[in-house]
Formats: sequence, C-alpha cells, structure tokens
Amino acid sequence: MLWKSKRTLGSKRGDLTAFIDEGSAIEGKYTFSGTVVLNAKFDGEIMSTGTLIVGEKGVVNANIRTGSVMVSGQVVGNIVATERVELKQTARMFGDLESPVVVIEEGVLFEGHCRMTQAKPAETTRDLSVVPFKR
Repeated sequence: MLWKSKRTLGSKRGDLTAFIDEGSAIEGKYTFSGTVVLNAKFDGEIMSTGTLIVGEKGVVNANIRTGSVMVSGQVVGNIVATERVELKQTARMFGDLESPVVVIEEGVLFEGHCRMTQAKPAETTRDLSVVPFKR
C-alpha cells in the first residue's frame, strides 16, 4: 500500500520523502528533496534544499547544508541552513551553526559557534510588459 504522510517543521508543511530508522548505518554523500527523518547513524555529507529532521536516536557525523534542520539527536559537524535550525531539548550539537533563524531549546548540549545570517530576500521580478515611455 502506498501512502503519503505530512510532517510539520515550524509553519511549513511538506511531504515526507524518506524515513531512515534506527538499525541503519549509512556512509557517504546524501542528497534529497522534500523532508527526511534520519533516526539512524550517518557518516559523510548531507546536502539539500529541503528539511532534515534528526530524530532522538539519530547520530550524524557530517557537514549538513539544507534549507531547514531540526535536531533531536546528536550531530557532530557544521550545519548551514538557508531557512532555520532548531535544536530540540534532547539535541547534542558539536559544531558550528549558520542560519538566519536559530532556535535552541533549554537542555540542549551545544559546543560550537553560532552565526546568524540574513535571510535571502525574495527575488524581485520586474514586469517588463508595461514600460513607461516619455516623448
């Protein structure tokens, strides 16, 4: 049976693309789109424009570049997010964070530096169909 599940991160909703549960161990470069829940061991590099959710059982040794990241488990490596980073109460983060929005709950173990960047402004499009003309 095929079905789609909805997950929420902040105010965004999206389709759950993958759920990698405990008992799995992955090594290498992982790219994806959409939303991925990682509750396993991962070593390598993660790149995406989507949302990565590291579950409470997740142990990630990787540099992460995504749109959004929510961490409840352990991350050893740097995180660069274009939208937001959320470290939940059970998170253990050893590395640097860079994002326009950073949320760190009480109880988080965080060793590293945090750099809040400016959000990229929405691209302004110029309507060229109506151009004023002076005579």
